[in-house]
Amino acid sequence: MSANIESQGGAKDTLLWGLVFIILIAAVVANYLYSDLAVVIRAAGVVVAVGIAGLLAYQTQKGKNSFAFAKESRLEMRKVVWPSRQEAIQTTLIVLAVTALVGLFLFLLDGLLVWLVNLVTGV
Repeated sequence: MSANIESQGGAKDTLLWGLVFIILIAAVVANYLYSDLAVVIRAAGVVVAVGIAGLLAYQTQKGKNSFAFAKESRLEMRKVVWPSRQEAIQTTLIVLAVTALVGLFLFLLDGLLVWLVNLVTGV
């Protein structure tokens, strides 16, 4: 019995995802075909179409899982301790200084190796 319910849910989900993609493609095509209309009207139409597609996608199991994942991700982002402006600037300057020093070192090493190869080959 449960296998039958799952297969119905799978068929329903497939149908809903098909409708979602048809709506999104129709929004793109309509935006192109009605290019003579004002941008505000076309943008509103696309926003409405994306909203309807989002509501349909939310009705599927994958849509609900994606929404839950996005909600949990947002919660985790709130837990992150972001560096202050001063810390970010200091870290950036340290990275730039180390990059410059490594670049200078590699430049000098390359020059030394070219000099050694010229010395050995007599060029």
